[in-house]
Amino acid sequence: MDKLEIGIGGDGQVRVLAAITTETVTEGVRRHSTSPTASAAFGRVLTGSALLAASLKDFDRLTVRIDAEGPIRGIVGEADRAGNVRGYVRNPLADAGVTSDGKLDVRSIVGSGMFYVIRESGFDVGLRKDPYIGSVPIISGEIAEDFAHYLFRSEQIPSAVLLGVLINNQEPFVAASGGVMVQMMPGANEHLVTMIEDTIRRAPHLTSCINEGAGPSDLVSMVLGEIPFEMVDSRDVEFKCGCSPEKAETLIAGLGKDEVDSMLKEDKGAVMNCGFCREEFVFDETQLAGLLERI
Repeated sequence: MDKLEIGIGGDGQVRVLAAITTETVTEGVRRHSTSPTASAAFGRVLTGSALLAASLKDFDRLTVRIDAEGPIRGIVGEADRAGNVRGYVRNPLADAGVTSDGKLDVRSIVGSGMFYVIRESGFDVGLRKDPYIGSVPIISGEIAEDFAHYLFRSEQIPSAVLLGVLINNQEPFVAASGGVMVQMMPGANEHLVTMIEDTIRRAPHLTSCINEGAGPSDLVSMVLGEIPFEMVDSRDVEFKCGCSPEKAETLIAGLGKDEVDSMLKEDKGAVMNCGFCREEFVFDETQLAGLLERI
């Protein structure tokens, strides 16, 4: 099971969140059949979403949406405090070669566009408060830098974000995936900031460490270096969708009696597909007729 852990360092001046998301991203890639480059972009968004959502309250959820002008067109990641993550890409087949340093060229399939973070309070318990929506222009397309830019510009939190996905040429395709988010607390010592920047600059590749067996606390140690820290919280992370036959039935019923009657007469049934996980829900004539009677 993937893990996300939260640490506090530098006498409370630094908050660090780190996650191993290899299984989570593998499941997302499997469900959406993404190309290698799209898999790397998608995995980074799923991981970043999980890290951001770790600060939510119970029953809240967070959505990261990238509206991209590049070939991938868009990426969505949704997560909650409990570590449940799901998402999709608008063009899963978008692909590119590698950069001069041998990395998948995520920037080229994302391009410019807008980066949104949507926070919804109490959604899963029936509260329908207006969501908070923050947005910034995409500055990188590499995604980690865009998360950091959003945190600084929209939430005034100076941050460093590392996100990585290592792709195989054969199944299960995702060899390693994870991320680290370093957040400086208000009034943090500038010397501490410089130390962390220097440590991150000299740190080994994130996915190499994960591929060699590093856990979340190892990633925290990697980015903080000599700065003392302690881990204060931990939770599991997984690709988990909230769709169900009951919810699919509710959506069909919401189309109205005339539309459902038309489905029954013309199509002899109905099929609903979840955009987040690609699960398919099939309703035959008998089920649809029963639903029609209840509308």
